[in-house]
Amino acid sequence: MSLIDCTSYCRWCNIKPLPGASRLIKHLKSNGVPTALASNSPRSNVEAKISCQQGWKDCFSTVVGGDEVEKGKPSPDIFLEAAKRMNTTPSNCLVIEDSLPGVTAGKAAEMCVIAVPSIPKKTAEFSSADEVINSLLDIRPEKWGLPPFNDWIEGTLPIEPWFIGGPVIKGFGRGSKVLGIPTANLPAENFSDVVSEHTSGVYFGWAGLSTRGIYKMVMSIGWNPYFDNREKTVEPWLLHNFGEDFYGEELRLAIVGYIRPEANFPSLESLIERIHEDGRIAEKALDLPMYAKYKDSPYLRDPLQHGSTIDGSQTEVNSK
Repeated sequence: MSLIDCTSYCRWCNIKPLPGASRLIKHLKSNGVPTALASNSPRSNVEAKISCQQGWKDCFSTVVGGDEVEKGKPSPDIFLEAAKRMNTTPSNCLVIEDSLPGVTAGKAAEMCVIAVPSIPKKTAEFSSADEVINSLLDIRPEKWGLPPFNDWIEGTLPIEPWFIGGPVIKGFGRGSKVLGIPTANLPAENFSDVVSEHTSGVYFGWAGLSTRGIYKMVMSIGWNPYFDNREKTVEPWLLHNFGEDFYGEELRLAIVGYIRPEANFPSLESLIERIHEDGRIAEKALDLPMYAKYKDSPYLRDPLQHGSTIDGSQTEVNSK
């Protein structure tokens, strides 16, 4: 008989994978690409974590724990052991890492390394990696000789829908005054748990206003590098000319797709141009049946259908 520490098991199962992780892992598995998981954590802990994610256990050719090598990251030992177990050479391996010690270990093993920084606004510190990306949603396997994803549709990536909403309040006016684009800013501190589950970037979906109807919208999540926000924000832009403010109205959002990572721009004009391009992409994509169906989501008309957010918390929305 074996005994399981239920407290530890439940703790591991409460850890959510990085956005795009399941998509990437299952894509590699379905295309016959051998994949190893190499972690500084003890192997038993690693295996407990992946057992909580449906289908993950069968996706890895091998698992290497920090207790199975002499030195953990930033030493290359753990990656060299993974390559050995997969019967391949280090130069034939691609490492995907979210930590600096992991990037250092991968390069020391003479492997190609993609960095996905786990710490916001620290991209420059990962310059030793061969490529730095915002999230696993942005990885392009074909750049590394691997089978490409086939789920991008007209410049958009379908995602599991999520829902947030609250009353519209007066904001600081940057959207309309500086950009000429009136946005409804969501203060992320009111629903930090929800926002933390989603990587920064540009998304799109549907917006419902309690007394006006349902509209297409595009939105950014993140720190807006051009303005260098100190806090992570959510800024939806409803793709409609209202001609007047709608403070105090209930605004509900159904986020259904992803467009791109957030980025800095050399000028205000180039930022504005890109925002309008995002709007055009969202406008067109939302006519596709796979996205259009969410316009009928009960939440957009009655937030009690899903709760005010994914986790049931209330939010406030800044207009302009």
